[in-house]
Amino acid sequence: MTTDPPHVDILLLGSGWTSTFLTPLLTQLSLTHALTSRSGSPSTIPFTFDPTSTDPTPFTHLPPATTVLIIFPLRGAEATKALVSLYTQTHPNTPANFIQLGSTGIWTAPGRTTRHSPYDTTNARAVAEDALLALGGAVLNLAGLWGGERDPRNWVDRVAATKEALRGKESLHVVHGADMAWAVVSLMRRFTPGERWIVSDMRVYDWWDLASAWGAGGAGREKKGEQMEWVLEMMEEGGVGALPRGGEGWRRLECADFWRMAGRGPLIRLDFSG
Repeated sequence: MTTDPPHVDILLLGSGWTSTFLTPLLTQLSLTHALTSRSGSPSTIPFTFDPTSTDPTPFTHLPPATTVLIIFPLRGAEATKALVSLYTQTHPNTPANFIQLGSTGIWTAPGRTTRHSPYDTTNARAVAEDALLALGGAVLNLAGLWGGERDPRNWVDRVAATKEALRGKESLHVVHGADMAWAVVSLMRRFTPGERWIVSDMRVYDWWDLASAWGAGGAGREKKGEQMEWVLEMMEEGGVGALPRGGEGWRRLECADFWRMAGRGPLIRLDFSG
C-alpha cells in the first residue's frame, strides 16, 4: 500500500543555492518543508516540470503544502497555469499559496522604481509571474543574490573588464541569501495574494565604488590597481569629487514597503573591506 507523503508548511520546487539559506532557517523556525531536484539528490524529491505536459503523474509524488515556493523560473503564462493546475488537481484537499521567485530585471527604466512601476510586460518571466498573480499567487522579485559561493567581488572583473565597460556602469542592487530566506518566510506568514514585491537590501550601490574597492576580486587582486586608476581617471573626466556618485538618473529600486510588511528589515549589506 502506498502512503501519501505528509503535509508540509512549505514545498520548495527546486533547490540549489536558494535552499542552502532557506532550509536551515525553516528548520530553525520548526517549519516543516520538502524540496525537489531533478536528480532526486539526498533529502530531495525527484521532480522535473515539463510545461508542455498535461500528465499529472509527477505531481502525485509531491506532498500537500500550505505554501508552494517556485524557485526555478517559469516562462510564459501557460507554464504557470499548467504548474498550478496540475498541483491543485493532484492535491484537491489542500489549498496552497503559490509564491514565485522572480528577478528585478523586468524593470529596465531609469529613475525611481517601485513594485508598482511599469515593467517589461513582454518579458517571458514577467508574463509567467503575471499569470500567477491573476491566479491569486504572489511574486518576490529579487535583486542580485549573493552570499556563500556567490561572492560579489568576483562580479567586478566580469562586468567591468575594461575602462569603457566600467564607464557605463551605474547602480547595483543586491540581497543576501539570508535576507532572501527571511523574505520567503515573511511572505509565508503574511501572504498577499495577487501582489508582487521587490526585495533588496534597500541600498543603491555604485559600480565605480565597487570597482575601486575590489578591482578584479578573488584571485585577480593584482588588477585592482588598474581598475582603481580607471575610476580615478573617470572621476576627473566627469567632475566627480567623491564616491559613491549621486546617480539621480539611475534605476533606484525601492523596497521599504516589503520590509515594513515583513516586520523586519534586511540585516546584511555588502562589505567593502578586504
